[in-house]
Amino acid sequence: MRAIVKSSTFICYILFFIAMSASAQTKRVLSPDRMTYIDFKVEGGKASYAAGYRCIDKKDTIDVQMLEPSPLGLKGTFGDLTQGLKLLDSEVKHSGHPRIYHLRQGKQSKITYDPVEAKFLLVNEQSKVRFTIEFQVSNNNIAFRYHLLPYGETLSAVVTEEATGFDMPTGTKAFICPQSDPMIGWKRTKPSYEEDYIWDEFATTRSKYGHGWTFPCLFRVPSWSGQADGWVLISETGVTGNYCGSHLSDATPSGLFRIAYPMEGENNGFGSTGAQIGLSGDGTSPYDDVSGFTPWRTITLGPSLKPIVETTIAWDVVEPLYEPSIHYKGSRNTWSWIIWQDASINYKDQVAFIDLAASLGWEGCLIDGGWFKNIGRQRMEKLFDYCKQRGVNPWVWYNSNGGWNDAPQCARHCMSNSISRKAEMRWLHAHGVAGIKVDFFAGDKQETMRLYEAILSDANDYGIQVIFHGCTLPRGWERMYPNYCSSEAVLASENLVFSQGFCDMEAKNACLHPFVRNATASMEYGGTVLQKRLNRSNDGGSTRRTSDVFELATAIAFQSSGQNFALTPRNLTEQPQFEIDFMRQVPTTWDETRFIDGYPGKYIVMARRKAARWYIIAMNAEPTAKKLSIDLSAFFPKNTPLAYLHDGIDGKSPSKTTMNTDKKGCVSVTVKPQCAAILHN
Repeated sequence: MRAIVKSSTFICYILFFIAMSASAQTKRVLSPDRMTYIDFKVEGGKASYAAGYRCIDKKDTIDVQMLEPSPLGLKGTFGDLTQGLKLLDSEVKHSGHPRIYHLRQGKQSKITYDPVEAKFLLVNEQSKVRFTIEFQVSNNNIAFRYHLLPYGETLSAVVTEEATGFDMPTGTKAFICPQSDPMIGWKRTKPSYEEDYIWDEFATTRSKYGHGWTFPCLFRVPSWSGQADGWVLISETGVTGNYCGSHLSDATPSGLFRIAYPMEGENNGFGSTGAQIGLSGDGTSPYDDVSGFTPWRTITLGPSLKPIVETTIAWDVVEPLYEPSIHYKGSRNTWSWIIWQDASINYKDQVAFIDLAASLGWEGCLIDGGWFKNIGRQRMEKLFDYCKQRGVNPWVWYNSNGGWNDAPQCARHCMSNSISRKAEMRWLHAHGVAGIKVDFFAGDKQETMRLYEAILSDANDYGIQVIFHGCTLPRGWERMYPNYCSSEAVLASENLVFSQGFCDMEAKNACLHPFVRNATASMEYGGTVLQKRLNRSNDGGSTRRTSDVFELATAIAFQSSGQNFALTPRNLTEQPQFEIDFMRQVPTTWDETRFIDGYPGKYIVMARRKAARWYIIAMNAEPTAKKLSIDLSAFFPKNTPLAYLHDGIDGKSPSKTTMNTDKKGCVSVTVKPQCAAILHN
């Protein structure tokens, strides 16, 4: 049952102790604004935590519990650290000196992070193995991880499972994506985080394959006492080659999700399903910064969707792992394959898309899978030279495969082996290649995470950016790896070509991703399709249902520093000039992101800023027109003239006009189904 607790407002915001019973120890940690809390408890030899937010009701402070008491602990070669536990010590501190860092790509370019940090030292009373559970609690965000300490002469361990749970209140609804069976799908390339979400269904719904749910996971907690619904976003961050990626299990009937590790069949059955970690130091100081850490589990929560869309917790708790070898920049790329498909991976068609990039003033052109066979290395070098002549940076596709998929696309075995990979990087660097797109990974095992990290590290040595496709969710990688660009990890734009049903659902998916998939990490979707028919000649194949302005808005809604857009040469003459002009200047990196209004899968109103220019988008996936009054006073002075891109009264006549904010700084727009509005200064 959901807990609602009233307390006096003078309670210390850092920590308090409640003597629940002789055997229970409960400690509370509050965020700097005192409105987000965790309650950590050790009782009966087991550790747990609960979490929520606080609101002011008249003179009372009310605790709104969003996560009910949820288990903590690890199992592995060190024994069972889920029971027989005793709390030895705790340390809580708030430095009062916010950390400020800069992010090359993401929702914000300059981020201030000011957490309250708590460390709880526990011991298994039988084995005497000690570990800490570390929490960082900031406004609307919680991150926690385990730190396993050396014991005896043991300096290495294997973590085989976790008790870590997230217990959702009864009636919670979910927007979550199922984890697939391993080694299924096209050419045995799954799991690749490319499944259909469930939408606003009960969190206790069984997943499609019975393996639980991929991160991130969004939950709507039911309202209480007339208050609004609450929202919880759960994910993880800080995953390197030193650990495996994880996901959530199916929920129990009562709503408890647990951390689940990779399945044995992933990576073609090769590699452990757990995590191999080192334990360093002498263990005399439990808070030394040594190895033995798990990744961070993250929770963003609050009474509205604003903290969900704006959260930066995935990057707040991690650090860069190496220095960038060059100054990496965002890139807008043309991409023939998405509409023209496999047949376009030839010399002549790639020249056409290099010319398209040059005419748009874009930075790059992606040459996709098939180049090794259809073009060959010698002619690729000529294409690279042509790119240089046209002022366009080439990007090149690779198959990650060394033995874990059956995808026939060429350039296999170039990325899976350190010797061949470094040779390939030298060749790319010598010919001015700016980035690579590596496809078809094998799951979330530590073995696979080591490959991601090795590709990124080697690429940085040669000043090359990296996009991953057919892959896992990036977990803090935008900050950890300076040359990391983006990952797919979603049912992306290629499915528009493959399926009319996906076209029919495009608006709904697009209005979901800012709240879930794109809320925690960059998403390389490959969007902004301006052809109405999805084949080369614009006269066959599946039919796009969304309006032109809706497609332009996705360039703002979907965050990725490297965007492979779906424009084709015919768009230059077939689309209104204002659409092409908009795409010529659209940014791919942002200085600020603000949520304004919306509901997952129904509509989204949001703003992003690049330098002094704000872009405000309103996208509608509902079956009826949406009348919106949007307060823009936080972005513009009253009576400010704004460029207004819309789809006309009929929803089929894309136009660009001017609209002024009113004397209160507001605008009113009506957005037809599967249409959008864009405003910018």
